[in-house]
Amino acid sequence: MNLLQAEQLSVGWRRPAHRPVSFTLARGEILALAGPNGAGKSTLLAMLAGGGARVFSGGVRLAPSLRIGFQAQHPLPVAGVPLSGAELLALTGASPQGLPEPLTACLRRRLDKLSGGQRQYLSLWSILQAPADLLLLDEPGNHLDKAMLAGLPAVLRARAGQGAGIVLVSHDAELARACCDRLLRVESCDD
Repeated sequence: MNLLQAEQLSVGWRRPAHRPVSFTLARGEILALAGPNGAGKSTLLAMLAGGGARVFSGGVRLAPSLRIGFQAQHPLPVAGVPLSGAELLALTGASPQGLPEPLTACLRRRLDKLSGGQRQYLSLWSILQAPADLLLLDEPGNHLDKAMLAGLPAVLRARAGQGAGIVLVSHDAELARACCDRLLRVESCDD
């Protein structure tokens, strides 16, 4: 059964951001959205996550009772927020089990005291390990160091192996090749 099915879907804010796309996503599948900056990939993810982007054409069907996890390209600011890594995971229902060793020490620290890469990986982990059926990831490799980025495909594949469907946007072609089953090209209406 498909988690989602989009048919001739075009979304945007004031006008369509991209040409119509059609695709399906099954449990355990990872789909990459590719295209140049400004083509509407993040807008498409935001609409799928319920983020308010407007549907201009086509439509999308979501599986009943679908639980969605969404990681935005730019994480929420945490300056001055006394939230620890462990509290972030608890809020999202994510398990710390399997978290890479260098980051387990970060669980006790406040998020606003972590490096950008540490904060990004904990944020990503909180989405990946939360109880969701569909994961929407916008540039999940941003701000990660080489070691964390090298391990990301295995983490994504493991989560898909647990039955989650994943749609990700990434300009990192190597990351997309390493973990995605399919690639969907999104083209701007201006192209």
